[in-house]
Amino acid sequence: MSRSERFSMRPSREEWRRDRVARGELRDQRFELPPGVRSVIFDRARLVNVDFSGMRFADFSSHAGEFEGCDFSGAAFEHLSMGATAAGGMWNRISWPQSVFRDCVFRRTRFAPLTSFGNVRFERCVFDRSRLRRQTFTTEAEFVGCVFSGRLRDVNFWGRPPKEQAALGRERNAFSGNDFTAAELEDVAFRHIDLHAQRWPGPPGYALLARVSARVRAVLPLVEAWPDPKHREEARFSLEFLAGNAMERNDDHAVVSPLDMGRRLPPALRQELFEALTGSSTDTSPG
Repeated sequence: MSRSERFSMRPSREEWRRDRVARGELRDQRFELPPGVRSVIFDRARLVNVDFSGMRFADFSSHAGEFEGCDFSGAAFEHLSMGATAAGGMWNRISWPQSVFRDCVFRRTRFAPLTSFGNVRFERCVFDRSRLRRQTFTTEAEFVGCVFSGRLRDVNFWGRPPKEQAALGRERNAFSGNDFTAAELEDVAFRHIDLHAQRWPGPPGYALLARVSARVRAVLPLVEAWPDPKHREEARFSLEFLAGNAMERNDDHAVVSPLDMGRRLPPALRQELFEALTGSSTDTSPG
């Protein structure tokens, strides 16, 4: 019996009638669902060099799955759980097995808004112009050596899972060696992550800064000299927010862009403030 023949898809009474539970191993072929079925649960399945490109899923869930060299280019997910606690039924809250995506390609992939990433690890994956928007359920996700390009909007990355650490078997999420040099970061938060262990887009649009709170104090007199009180208020709020997050999340380090200076500021004032902040003499780590 070949490895691909050991891969089975069986209905599960714990799931909706049109779902299928996939187990075993599948490699070097196109993934197909039975006619009329748009949902699948991978339960401890291993998939190697499997083509998911262009597929549309109503539901896609993985529990303790392993995906290696798989292509998700152009795939779309209405509901997506990448590292589910269980494959149907109740979670015992004692252990939470991890799903792994290794050397996979997500090119122009449409991730469901508010995807449940769960306990998932991405190794050397490519996220090329994927629809990564409104992704805040990422507290247990790990990213190592991944490449991001295109716009990321309203995304959180966590270096420390805030809960379920005993079930996960770790106190920290691996997050290192990731390349954001071709990415546009809009309201993207990095929490308790070593920012210097990643690659970032550089000037004129971005800067990795140390001692952010000291920088903010240094440029506030510039803001107070502006004639428009609304501009002063917007800049003060944005700078104080930036400094507070940097202190709380990343030991007073942050990746900043002109938009962080105040979205309602005129572009010329944003750029002036950004250049003052990044050029401050308090810089000890210009990135």
